[in-house]
Amino acid sequence: MSNLRHDHVRIGELRLHVVESGQPDAQPIIFLHGWPQSWMEWHEVMQRAADEFRVIAIDLPGVGESRTAAADGTKQALAAVVHGLIEQRELADATLVGHDIGGMIAYAYLRGYRDVARVAIIDVVIPGIDPWEEVVRNPYIWHFAFHAIPALPELLVQGHQAPYFDYFFDVLAADRSRITSDARAAYAQAYASDAALTAGFDFYRAFPQDAQHNLADAGATTETPVLYVRGDASRGDIDSYAQGLRAAGVQQLTAKLVADAGHFIADEQPAELWRLIHDFITRPQAPGVGLATR
Repeated sequence: MSNLRHDHVRIGELRLHVVESGQPDAQPIIFLHGWPQSWMEWHEVMQRAADEFRVIAIDLPGVGESRTAAADGTKQALAAVVHGLIEQRELADATLVGHDIGGMIAYAYLRGYRDVARVAIIDVVIPGIDPWEEVVRNPYIWHFAFHAIPALPELLVQGHQAPYFDYFFDVLAADRSRITSDARAAYAQAYASDAALTAGFDFYRAFPQDAQHNLADAGATTETPVLYVRGDASRGDIDSYAQGLRAAGVQQLTAKLVADAGHFIADEQPAELWRLIHDFITRPQAPGVGLATR
């Protein structure tokens, strides 16, 4: 995208890398990436959205060009950083879209603040919210425990980011060729430093605290519309994720599957993901009505 505007914004003591496109006075969409990715995860979706919306993506604190990490990896702390950006840029009627770790942050934002119009959560389990316990018991999700070990992941992964990240892209994508070599190189570069690698693993080390935070709020209702999206090649039944969010108090929920996609939907099927997000933003939604479709 040639029309991208890069900026570095001070949010408290943090220096946040912000990438923006579209018209400054258009309705805003804020994109939060997952691990092991960066703002670049969203560039294809942003390209489709920029004609109609103001689109903003960030490198999460500590990752890529956001050089300073948050005080911890808790999703509450990261949501507070996003809130600071929304306040500083005066982003009204915003849609918050988060994938993977970004989806956990979007959920924490949903619970902690009431100043976004809608939230989209892409292919992630929310700590403490069903089916969380089932997911963390799954031996195929071994990396949750590995990444949480102090210091060891950094020792083993530093200098090997590209092949280590490739393992996840190859295993979790429906078609690994859709995660391009350029994208893979950009993602590895975003975690090249010792500090960035630790920031990424700290997202996982904070899961127990995240679960406690989310459980403390579970059952408290929210009327903010929520879109939950999974790839049809991702493990797990989307209905169990939707039921968990409803049980946690999400009153207006739309659940959608993306065909021929695994975990990295923004890379694998950007056009279809954008279609779902666009429909979610533009569709009239009655207050208090829960929606769930596949």
